[in-house]
Amino acid sequence: MESNEKKVVLSIRNLDVVFGRGKKAFKAVDNVSFDIYEGETLSLVGESGSGKTTIGRAIVRINPCSAGEIYYKGKKISGKLSRKDDRDVIRKIQMIFQDPAASLNERATIEYIISEGLYNFHLYKDEKERIAKIEKVVRDVGLLQEHLTRYPHEFSGGQRQRVGLARSIVMEPEFIVADEPISALDVSIRAQVLNLLKKFQVERGLTYLFIAHDLSIVRFISDRIVVIYKGRIMEIAPTEELFQYPLHPYTKSLISAIPIPDPMIEKEKTLFVYSPSMHDYSVEKPELVDLGNGHLVFGSPAEIENYKKIRFAGQN
Repeated sequence: MESNEKKVVLSIRNLDVVFGRGKKAFKAVDNVSFDIYEGETLSLVGESGSGKTTIGRAIVRINPCSAGEIYYKGKKISGKLSRKDDRDVIRKIQMIFQDPAASLNERATIEYIISEGLYNFHLYKDEKERIAKIEKVVRDVGLLQEHLTRYPHEFSGGQRQRVGLARSIVMEPEFIVADEPISALDVSIRAQVLNLLKKFQVERGLTYLFIAHDLSIVRFISDRIVVIYKGRIMEIAPTEELFQYPLHPYTKSLISAIPIPDPMIEKEKTLFVYSPSMHDYSVEKPELVDLGNGHLVFGSPAEIENYKKIRFAGQN
């Protein structure tokens, strides 16, 4: 199905997020716009400090927007909302946090942590239904019933992240912001958590914004990828399109950093290092331009012409 036939679930328009005031003001997100379609996984990729988490936290209304708007199913969810709309957003848009230890209340049992959303929104008829919901979601994420009476410090990082996943899934959300949910986990556990995310997406028709800095993981889980650098979008493309035709030098640098399993080849490869000084924007100002095939690249008019030649070389 082509993107123009797909239903836009979340829309970000000209988003700015600024921290601090006056001389100390720091613009973490600069004029960012993109859409997320129903049922897809859109990955937001960039190095630490590029503004990925800031965008995720703006969607779930932790970070206020300094400019621009965020729309969910055509309804504006940034800025001031009525209590009803605010609760609606909290229920439908959940977040899985990067650090599973810091995002869980150490003094609460796993049962209470997972139940908290159910209590707040009263998503159960009686105690029996609440218990049934919790026991089901705990099984779904690969934990045991006896884990419910324990506390977060008694679990490994992978198990804690499963608790975080259960806590968001039990709310029956439609959209999940997954903020580097596997970066703190061992490699073998990462695959299990990614498989769980994919399983829930199929079973529950979920839409994901997946935040990561590792492109090799993103390739496995994403439908489309947004590459961000210092708060600005550099490139947007479907996953395989981006890996076959990385056009922006920053995207190329991220792809060149992916480790190659063969140690001999890995030793010989040359890393591509990106520097903003590669661009001359003194005369022509850069823009995010759609080249076709759902592929958007940030560059000056001269750079865009060059990117088009590279992308469509050999095609009439």
